[in-house]
Amino acid sequence: MHHKQQSTWRLSANLGFLWHDLPLLDRLQCAHDAGFQGVEMHWPYDVSPTQVAKVCRDLNLTLLSVNTPQGNQATGDLGLAAQVGRQAEFRQSFQKTLDWARQANASMIHVLPGRSGEAEQSHDCFVENLCWASDLIQGEEMTLLLEAMNPYDRPDYFYHTQEAAYSMIEACGRDNIRLMFDVYHVGMGQGNVLNRLRALMPQIGHIQIASVPERQAPDRGEIRYEAVFEALTLLEYRGWVGCEYCAQENVQQEVQRWTQALDVSL
Repeated sequence: MHHKQQSTWRLSANLGFLWHDLPLLDRLQCAHDAGFQGVEMHWPYDVSPTQVAKVCRDLNLTLLSVNTPQGNQATGDLGLAAQVGRQAEFRQSFQKTLDWARQANASMIHVLPGRSGEAEQSHDCFVENLCWASDLIQGEEMTLLLEAMNPYDRPDYFYHTQEAAYSMIEACGRDNIRLMFDVYHVGMGQGNVLNRLRALMPQIGHIQIASVPERQAPDRGEIRYEAVFEALTLLEYRGWVGCEYCAQENVQQEVQRWTQALDVSL
């Protein structure tokens, strides 16, 4: 017997983490075979978006989100949206992401701000770029996502707290910009997960999960995901919950193990 929560929210496979050693189209097949109905991706841009759309259609998978490019990884870029003096580069890369997302039928784009810089200038740059991107997708079934990352994994990232990400949404004043609430990052960087979930629920567009502190399957570690899932149901969250964790064994068997242990279905 499954909890009533399954009627409001569903679990998706994060293909940046799960089956990451396989080609992207094979990962889609694996997600389907494991029982997932939704998938999310990081940087799928070397694969044809129309091909991805076709495979998702054939397998009855919903493609949720993709990330904007990190920039030049050789120099340590972690995103471009808050990088002062690089607006043209960000806008070009965002347009590429948007074109890909539209053709692949993705409905969300995670906009990466990148490294922290001069606080005020970076803030203004990010807000300006977000408003520009928000205008581009106005009237479409497309949402921009903002995700704060914990200071241990990303010490010099633009933002580390849910509240900092939310303040960007407030500054933009747009209803197509929402939070990506990653329980792993919140657990690692801030704690008080359930209260933050409750407070921020109206602004949340997507949720991700993994154990704390190891970033493994959600039945491991110190966060009691039964309580998190129960809260999502009580708060009537109607979106997807992305499984963005490092698999420790055969992914399909591991998914079966933890979904049974936590009494949730895909």
